[in-house]
Amino acid sequence: MIASVREQFPILHQEINGHPLVYLDNAATSQKPQVVIDAIKRYYEWENSNVHRGVHTLGSRATDAYEGAREKVARFINAESSEQIIFTRGTTTALNLVASSYARSVCGPGDEIVLTEMEHHSNLIPWQQAALATGATLKYIPLQPDGTIRVEDVEQLVTERTKVVAIAYVSNVMGVVHPVKEIADIAHRHGAVIVVDGAQSTPHMKVDVQDLDCDFYALSGHKMCAPTGIGALYGKKALLESMEPIEFGGEMINDVGLYESNWKELPWKFEGGTPIIAGAVGLGAAIDFLEEIGMDAIEQHETQLAAYAMNRMSEIEGITIYGPRERKVGLVTFNLGDVHPHDVATVLDAQGIAIRAGHHCCQPLMRWLKVSSTARASFYLYNTEEDVDRLVSALIQTKEYFGDAT
Repeated sequence: MIASVREQFPILHQEINGHPLVYLDNAATSQKPQVVIDAIKRYYEWENSNVHRGVHTLGSRATDAYEGAREKVARFINAESSEQIIFTRGTTTALNLVASSYARSVCGPGDEIVLTEMEHHSNLIPWQQAALATGATLKYIPLQPDGTIRVEDVEQLVTERTKVVAIAYVSNVMGVVHPVKEIADIAHRHGAVIVVDGAQSTPHMKVDVQDLDCDFYALSGHKMCAPTGIGALYGKKALLESMEPIEFGGEMINDVGLYESNWKELPWKFEGGTPIIAGAVGLGAAIDFLEEIGMDAIEQHETQLAAYAMNRMSEIEGITIYGPRERKVGLVTFNLGDVHPHDVATVLDAQGIAIRAGHHCCQPLMRWLKVSSTARASFYLYNTEEDVDRLVSALIQTKEYFGDAT
């Protein structure tokens, strides 16, 4: 099956520095299948128009494609209604919307926002800013030595003053899958809402926002085979209806006077200006593609590939692998002795292997790990055991090249 999947990704069929490309930077962004590329091309060739405004044929086609994509997102994460899906530029914009609109309206001095130290900056800085603006206090769930968190620690940390619990479903560094459903229950028992960063979970496993009982869920299209610049925010309807927009202009208004205006109903009140129409079309096509393969099959493939990668990489003398041994997502963060991660990535790139190196937008977590940066190999539905073998072989060569540094 993997061979037929790989055939659908044009970018994978090339050489980098004289070697066949092995793309292992999927946690940063995924590659795009031909059906997504074709869907965007067709939109611009056949349907391109603004949405919701024109009564002409192109306007109707564009509106149908845009709103059809919204319905696909709602189905994909099992939202109750497409009204609960707000299109955004991605996870970052979605989280900023909740922090700026919801959190700043409910938090005050002495209130609490609960996070973890392993949050991506996109799920940390917006809450820092909300706390600074409102006088709320940030509290951090302690991490266990392997980077996991314990439900009992969440129980102790969340109080009646907690207004928001914000957490990634899957860590982009540690590969940890957090017990979001249990944390949601704790938050709700104390009157708080839970905001879930779904950037690293949505592409890799079946997501059911109703089963998780999360209040808000943010996702990015570009990590799940869709274009860059498109994502979505899911929210419970009552919460979204209670929130004020943070962008104002065309499209999101109902009636405009000289001195005051009022807003459209959900979801359009949060989508000011011309929306990301082509991006939404691409996201809809990506969802069709993923559903055809099956999210259960994708998760199973990644779990097996992650186990294989962990076993193979653990054989390398001097390597340090961060996070728990058991992985459900294909992501391995590591350091190779004292070789700087950027040097590791550069040597691997010379052999056609693309990995990530740096702090991965998680500087507090790097300090917790007592490192300045790490290397990260992240896999997706088109990666194979042969990709892992090439990675391991290249890491061994890197280790030999740097000699005593490892």
